[in-house]
Amino acid sequence: MTFTYEEFTTRNIGFVTAEEQKRICRASVFICGTGGMGGAAIQSLVRAGVGRLFLADIDEFEISNFNRQVFANLESVDQQKAEATRAQCLKINPNAKIEIFNGNWTEFSSGIVSEADVVVNGTDDLGASVLLYRLSRSLGKPIVDAYASPLPSVFVTRAGRPMPEERLGYPTISTDWDKFTDDQRQNAFLAEALYVMMNSSSRHHIDLNLAGEVASGLRSRMSFAPMVINTGTLMAYEVLGLLLNKSTCTDERGWFFNPYRARVEKPLPGPFSKLLKPFVARQLQKLINRK
Repeated sequence: MTFTYEEFTTRNIGFVTAEEQKRICRASVFICGTGGMGGAAIQSLVRAGVGRLFLADIDEFEISNFNRQVFANLESVDQQKAEATRAQCLKINPNAKIEIFNGNWTEFSSGIVSEADVVVNGTDDLGASVLLYRLSRSLGKPIVDAYASPLPSVFVTRAGRPMPEERLGYPTISTDWDKFTDDQRQNAFLAEALYVMMNSSSRHHIDLNLAGEVASGLRSRMSFAPMVINTGTLMAYEVLGLLLNKSTCTDERGWFFNPYRARVEKPLPGPFSKLLKPFVARQLQKLINRK
């Protein structure tokens, strides 16, 4: 069987025009983190026909990844994530140009971001995330991201708009990305958790005792395939919207999708958020103090 890009993408036409498909083919996207949300975004983007991908990850696939990471399986276990992901993507689109970066990706980060049309943050490391945002701002590139939330979410930070460390109040603004202390990391995580609790119904859809252990740093974050894969798919939609200059009504504040109530949950208006913040902060502190 002979592979052709035209036959591969023929059923895309109608959702996109033939000219838009050509633009997708010429596009470059950098996905940092190829595991959960990043991997799901990659799967959608490679199947949509994005012609050039930069993939970065420092880890190897392990069995605990199988519950949610689309490229994790018995064949890829113990393989470097970016490398294994590239191999599987080329089985979908052998014409794709895919460059991979492992533990030393930060050494090339400025060049990668400058080459990419859109950046996707699929890493859960604070330092790596802040580096991506600072570089994306300096190079004028949009970045697609999601919250650490029990509900699928997505947000898009365009050049010049407030980055998470500014918008959420991370204690990192004057610190180099690779010099963060444990306290800074913990307080940044709690700032994001506070935002999620204030602006979504996430707390109703998770075990709060276990969430308290996560907030206290006593256990790893919980993950669930429907949430992770849905989030990655939402991220891919935003990437394609940016590549094709289509408005998706998603800004740096983003939104949450509640599949249990079939509704979108948007951030509260500023005045309501200020009123609610002290109350929710006390709730979050109670969760932590349970441990």
